[in-house]
Amino acid sequence: MDAPLALVCHNVDVFYGHGARRHQAVKQVSFEVFKGEAFGLVGGSGCGKSTILRMLAGLDGDWHGEVSVLGQRRSAQQAPSAADRLQVQMVFQDPFGSLHPLHNIDRSLSAARHVHGFDRIEQRVLQALDRVGLSRGFRFRFPHQLSGGQRQRVAIARALVLEPSILLLDEPTSALDASIQAEVLNLLMDVRRDLGTTYVFVSHDMGVISHMCDRVAVMKQGQIVETLSSHQIVSAHVTHPYTRELLV
Repeated sequence: MDAPLALVCHNVDVFYGHGARRHQAVKQVSFEVFKGEAFGLVGGSGCGKSTILRMLAGLDGDWHGEVSVLGQRRSAQQAPSAADRLQVQMVFQDPFGSLHPLHNIDRSLSAARHVHGFDRIEQRVLQALDRVGLSRGFRFRFPHQLSGGQRQRVAIARALVLEPSILLLDEPTSALDASIQAEVLNLLMDVRRDLGTTYVFVSHDMGVISHMCDRVAVMKQGQIVETLSSHQIVSAHVTHPYTRELLV
């Protein structure tokens, strides 16, 4: 691709815990993501793919290696600035757990904009709801009044309302029924097409990841074992035995 780079990770290690319980979750991981690209991380539970997203979002600080986000070098010793955090937003797997149960949808979508001093907040909230296919009638509902698919649409709208350049998607449809899953995936494809947002998409489902992403890194036990194009996955033109297992 000729597009500039949105993300660069080079020889990244990520750790959890302290002392004797310190565990290395990610080992010498390297990959690049181009602006406007959808890049996938796929693998079984515990392989380190969600850990990478949390590190990129600034939620986990115990890491080593070289990381660059939108041309800015990241440091494990210094948390991302408020401006940097605005550029990278994350959508979590559990839409109910990621929304405050006592905050209505309007408050969930507008709170961060108030904190960061955005203008035209009401207009932007309505635009975000429209972007994810929810009418303004949802604005003053609470999470428990919504279906799982509607809650995940709100979670996506909350990320989009801050107008990020990069969206980190951690298994965003795995908790949804198959029919609702397809709706949310199509929504995400429309958002990327319309806004040019860069995606890093984590999943354990090779079918979902090949449908959503241009390129995919296959992870096993904290390491990337193979990086493929979506065409190579669909045609089963893969080389690593573990990738072949995931395709079965």
